[in-house]
Amino acid sequence: MTSKLARLFAAATALLASGIAGAQYNLQPPQTIIAREIYDLHSLIMWIILGIFIVVFGAMTYSIIRHRKSVGHKAEQFHENTTVEIIWTVIPFLILIGMAYPATKTVIAMKDTSSPDLTIKATGYQWKWGYDYLQEGISFYSNLSTPRDQIDGGNAQARKNNPNYLLEVDNHVVVPVGKKVRIITTANDVIHAWWVPALGIKQDAIPGFVRDTWFKADKPGIYRGQCAELCGKDHGFMPIVVEAVEPQKYAAWVKDQKEKTAKAAVADAPGKPWTLEDLRARGEKTYTANCVACHQATGMGVPGAFPALSGSKVVTGPKDTQIKVLLNGVVKDGKPTAMLSFKHLSDVELAAVITYTRNNWNNKTGDAVMPADVKALRK
Repeated sequence: MTSKLARLFAAATALLASGIAGAQYNLQPPQTIIAREIYDLHSLIMWIILGIFIVVFGAMTYSIIRHRKSVGHKAEQFHENTTVEIIWTVIPFLILIGMAYPATKTVIAMKDTSSPDLTIKATGYQWKWGYDYLQEGISFYSNLSTPRDQIDGGNAQARKNNPNYLLEVDNHVVVPVGKKVRIITTANDVIHAWWVPALGIKQDAIPGFVRDTWFKADKPGIYRGQCAELCGKDHGFMPIVVEAVEPQKYAAWVKDQKEKTAKAAVADAPGKPWTLEDLRARGEKTYTANCVACHQATGMGVPGAFPALSGSKVVTGPKDTQIKVLLNGVVKDGKPTAMLSFKHLSDVELAAVITYTRNNWNNKTGDAVMPADVKALRK
């Protein structure tokens, strides 16, 4: 029995040691000057806290043991001592000043967004990020790309083996190394937060307001973050991936993005003739990127939370009604519901996704909603 317990204890110790070895107990390794200042400030204050802990609890422990009643000590009877009062006021004051100076210096540096080499606008949506490179004229959305079968539990082994589970996106934020990048944050619906720990970035994105922050990546690499403000059902499904590359690679990426934008503009030209099948194919991509989280790939929604689109009276009813729902959202009892406005999508994207939902699952309307139909109802 003793031998068995010894083996169990040895196995548990080895498991604990391996867990400790692979765990992260501090901030992520800093990759920018601001991140390094935050890291150093964090370490400094932790050492100060540790020193205070040792002094205070050491004095308490010593007093409890050496001056206990059982060895004959009696409690001292006094009320005020001016010297003691001065000491325990001055010492904490000096400690706070010692922490406030480096903290203030770091905060001021964090807020200095002047003279950026590149400005990127990050807009939070439920539940993805939209990016606009203001100098480059590049815009795109960044969606979670972790496969749905891992999220829904159908492929647990793949999820276990995925080192970037829920931290993958289809479009990275690409920036040049060694350049000051200003990030302007705002939101389309509710409060989000743009957070990339390794870059020392965390800034709220608030509807109707513009906030900004900055970073300068030290070396090439991929740095991952997440929305850090509880923003609804899929708050945990809107990661951020920043890819820092050498300036020449960044220039090549910009050129490639501009070519893709030009091709997309031709493909989505207002006068282009669209067939039902073309719209359905395009709509499936838009649905997967924007709608599947709530209404599900089956179109059956989430009972009690998000309505089914398959067999829906809105989806199979008049086209104008469904277009207005996507453009304006749904308001009930004077308050917005989970169905918010999707007017940030283009006329083509809205026409395509509406056509897709009206001709998929149990819906067989045969309708094709054209971009011109959406444009006519925009306010």
